[in-house]
Amino acid sequence: MAHQRFEFEMPAPSDVVFDAFHYHIWRARWDSLVSDARVLGGAPCPFVGAETENTGGGWLRGLSMRTRFVAFDRPRVAAASMVGRSFPFSRWAASMRHRDTHPGHSVLIYAYTIEAGPPALRWLMEPVVAWIFARQTQRRFSRLRDFLAGHAAEVVEWQRMQHGNGAA
Repeated sequence: MAHQRFEFEMPAPSDVVFDAFHYHIWRARWDSLVSDARVLGGAPCPFVGAETENTGGGWLRGLSMRTRFVAFDRPRVAAASMVGRSFPFSRWAASMRHRDTHPGHSVLIYAYTIEAGPPALRWLMEPVVAWIFARQTQRRFSRLRDFLAGHAAEVVEWQRMQHGNGAA
């Protein structure tokens, strides 16, 4: 099993970062790892117990994964685990924690555990899968940071319209 933890400084408050990741209308504009993500049942974002279907992006377009959210506490934490199997993963789970650091900035802490399979080839596959996933994770959250650097104000305005007076 491979475990990894990354911290990413973000140029926006935690509630803006949280919504830019979890509301699929925003995620579609920046996410390089996933070309299509949707909550089964049509909700605009996940919730505890929600299942999502995620199709890979770019050269990973052939991969897809179904996840179930086990935690969703906006804007602090969200966590999900894979439902079933999705080659090359036999297990996948991840969490995102958000913490404001100073006005207009926050840190996103992303941790995950993956296991590559099938078991007979795990010794060979897992280091390669772990390396690729780590690189793609860093690329993905760099794109989120770049998106927020130019578009955080749009997310804030959208939050105001969705939730009234910016109290999302």
